[in-house]
Amino acid sequence: METVALARNAMATRFEIVLHGGSAVALRAAGEEALDEIDRLEGRLSLYRPTSEIAHVNSGAARSPVRVSPVIFHLLQQAHGLSQATNGAFDITIAPLVRCWGFMGGTGQMPQPEEVSEARSKVGMSLVKLNPEDFTVTFAREGVMIDLGAIGKGFALERAAECLREAGVTSALLNAGTSTVFALGHPPEQDYWKVAIESPPGAAVGGRPDMVATVPLHDEALSVSAVWGRAFQSGGKRYGHVLDPRTGHPVRGALLSAVALPSATEADALSTALLVLGDAGHDALAKLRPGIRTLVLTEEPSSRGFRATSGGISMGP
Repeated sequence: METVALARNAMATRFEIVLHGGSAVALRAAGEEALDEIDRLEGRLSLYRPTSEIAHVNSGAARSPVRVSPVIFHLLQQAHGLSQATNGAFDITIAPLVRCWGFMGGTGQMPQPEEVSEARSKVGMSLVKLNPEDFTVTFAREGVMIDLGAIGKGFALERAAECLREAGVTSALLNAGTSTVFALGHPPEQDYWKVAIESPPGAAVGGRPDMVATVPLHDEALSVSAVWGRAFQSGGKRYGHVLDPRTGHPVRGALLSAVALPSATEADALSTALLVLGDAGHDALAKLRPGIRTLVLTEEPSSRGFRATSGGISMGP
């Protein structure tokens, strides 16, 4: 049994693939093609590349319908459906708020209340019209902007996994930084891939200083969203980069969320929604996707700093 490991930087993160199979040459060729697919998708999805399909939509859809490829159109449709299903906790039109809070290319800043209100008026999937007859996108007003950062990496992993399947690969683990993992099949002589969820910085949850849980995966994705990383301090409070589209403010209370589902695209999007919804999101997402597994860590000063609630993801190693 041969093992091949490959990696490439894309979508502002590091994508890594570990493949098992009978031929190292075939595995490497399949892995390179999967990484090439991720590169191609970055060129179409990126908010920051002026030649991307999403950049064209953002620059012109408020003035006239903008046509996109069927692949990107279907992703936008999927994002629209997930926004409706989560009552707006997940929303790809979040970009005006990200910019307002200084997290678009920066570490954040405290905006004025009127600035938040103005940005919120440009957020909401009701402002986006998707026409399936000609694959066009139209915005209801100027200033609306799509950002696929909370779904794009999962979508890229899902497409990359499809490339591997088409090449005959039956055992692989694909990883998009600390965001999303997709487990194809299982590793040699084991029933599952085992993926760890790290504890928040400086925290010990469930008796382990470094790990919240270990999640077994087989033909399934795991996505983790967290509030640390890009953040700033103001008035003695910490404000993270994950924003609630419904309020226009950074998420408070929940520190980390994790979602396991067969679809990496949905896992990526719904982990963001779960972070916004907090503990209440377990039941809401379970009704939405039977079989989903979830985990939320919430700030709890009276209980060693953090409280963990599970919707199917077991705590510990």
